[in-house]
Amino acid sequence: MGSAILLRDDFDGRALRQLARQTKDANQARRLLALAEIYDGGSRSDAARIGSVTLQIVRDWVLRFNARGPDGLVNGKAPGGRAKLNVAQRHALAKIVESGPIPAIHGVVRWRRKDLVQWIFQEFRIAMDETTVGRELKALGFAKLSARPRHYAQNELEAEAFKKTSPPLWRKSEAGSRAAPTSSSGGPTKRA
Repeated sequence: MGSAILLRDDFDGRALRQLARQTKDANQARRLLALAEIYDGGSRSDAARIGSVTLQIVRDWVLRFNARGPDGLVNGKAPGGRAKLNVAQRHALAKIVESGPIPAIHGVVRWRRKDLVQWIFQEFRIAMDETTVGRELKALGFAKLSARPRHYAQNELEAEAFKKTSPPLWRKSEAGSRAAPTSSSGGPTKRA
C-alpha cells in the first residue's frame, strides 16, 4: 500500500471552507469541504464520506487540487470530438454556399444540407451527417432559410379568382330605424 499524496501547503482547512462558502458550484464546494477535512487532520476515509465518493476519487481530487488549486475542482466541459473539417475546408464550404450551386455542375438549384453532405464527400472524401453540416454552417454564420410551403398543384392565377374583392353584402343599420318594443296593450313597455 502506497503513501498518501500530500496536499499543497499554500492552503489550509479554514481557507478551503471559506472558498466553499463563496462558490456557486455545489460540486466544487463539496470537494473543497472534503479536502478541508484532510487539511484539518482527518483521514482520507473521512474526506471520502464527506464527499460521498470513494478513496480513489478523493485521490483524484487531491491531484487536481495540487495541479491547479481550487479551480482544478471545477468540472470542465468535455472537449467533444475532433472537428472533421479543417480551416481551409470550412473556408471552401463557406465560399460554395455563398456563391450558390451551379445547376449544370452540382445538379441542384439551391443548397440543402443533404446536398452539401454529398459535395463535402465528393470534394474532400469526408463523410458527415446532415446535422453536423448544419452545425458547421451555423458556426460559419449562415442561417437556415426555408421557403413558405406551397401545394405542388397550386396555380397562382386561379387563386386570384377566389379572393374576395366585392364589398360585404350587409350594411350597418341607421340610427332610429328599429321600432321600440311594444306591450300587448299597444303602448310602450314599462320596465320595473
